[in-house]
Amino acid sequence: MAKVLTTRSLVRAPITLYRNGFGWLLGSRMLMLEHVGRTTGEPRYVCLEVVRRPSPDVVVIVSGFGERAQWYRNLRATPRCHVSIGRQRRRPATARLMGEAESAQALAAHQQEHPRAWARLRSVIEQAVQHPVEGLPMVELTLAARPV
Repeated sequence: MAKVLTTRSLVRAPITLYRNGFGWLLGSRMLMLEHVGRTTGEPRYVCLEVVRRPSPDVVVIVSGFGERAQWYRNLRATPRCHVSIGRQRRRPATARLMGEAESAQALAAHQQEHPRAWARLRSVIEQAVQHPVEGLPMVELTLAARPV
């Protein structure tokens, strides 16, 4: 299963669904993040699991590959992004990198609410990165108000 996270074509397959308007098939626990490449300025895309949804306009995601993940580094440079989740497409959003304590608290809540999903995800991440996962950086995405 860790091979999936490190095989580019498999990781990128859901992006095609989102870009063609079928992201809703993946449910509300997945999203597509459109962000800006920090060196190229070009749009970049990644599909990620939703860890928490404290309100309809706030989504928390986790960087399974830590701070070295390209999307994470890109959001650090340019927090403005777009989110496609469920039937919502390209909703403007602003990313906020959560601090270590806040990330740990969000991860603990996720582990408690979804123990089996976390056990599977943790195992896959640990196999992919070749070391135990203790803490992971989290990002809070605040979605812009929908136009009326």
